[in-house]
Amino acid sequence: MSVPLTLRRPALSPSRAADFKQCPLLYRFRAIDRLPEPTSIPQVRGSVVHAALEQLYGLPAAQRDQDTALELVGPAWERVLSESPELGELEPGLRDGLLGEARKLLAGYYRLEDPTRFDPQSCEQRVEVELADGTLLRGFVDRIDVAPTGELRVVDYKTGRVPFAEAKALFQMKFYAVALLRSRGVLAARLRLLYLADGEVLDYTPEREELERFERTLMAIWRAIQSAGATGDFRAQPSRLCDWCSHRDRCPEFGGTPPPYPGWPASTEPAEFPA
Repeated sequence: MSVPLTLRRPALSPSRAADFKQCPLLYRFRAIDRLPEPTSIPQVRGSVVHAALEQLYGLPAAQRDQDTALELVGPAWERVLSESPELGELEPGLRDGLLGEARKLLAGYYRLEDPTRFDPQSCEQRVEVELADGTLLRGFVDRIDVAPTGELRVVDYKTGRVPFAEAKALFQMKFYAVALLRSRGVLAARLRLLYLADGEVLDYTPEREELERFERTLMAIWRAIQSAGATGDFRAQPSRLCDWCSHRDRCPEFGGTPPPYPGWPASTEPAEFPA
């Protein structure tokens, strides 16, 4: 007996918005064609760290010491493995090195925050909201903190290095701030990026007018995506990032041919259509 799929509308997420800005054809390959890509070691390491931190904040505050966090790497790995069974094929040495690096990142987290001193309102919080023009925003926030006085702080963990361009790093955070502003009616008092590898904290205080301008930018991005979706005209935008793209062999800029355009997904697409 087949299990009916939960249906949902295509939506804009921070990662897919960034893809379209970088290269419309990359957006198509990832969000519409859903072409497979190899999973990188840094991505897996980041998933393990995020899973461990989520489990850590599920414990009572007094139990969130560093030793406990490091012990959670094992269960976090098992969780990531259950979601991506192909990772079981990793060589034992590579797997052990990955988990060792994850423990170092978690130890570094304790130089930035003391998780025994506060309770977050939520971790890995799914946010979804429709803007005034019909643009649907969707994503997951690593952590949301709410002060006793009601101020809201949006927190994101980064396991990579601090990027050279601060504005690019804040794009994702402003996206979440807009989503929370429209879904909760609350302006985030602070956007916080925690760079575990570098031991740095980036705090940013957004203004309502700034977020309203950013909201219009998101609307414009979604209009451009829908326009391209109606015709299939997702054009390649060459840049230095092409050297790391998994789809060069399908890209016209490198002599490749994209697969036939499957058409823009309707609202009846299965729930696993990536935002």
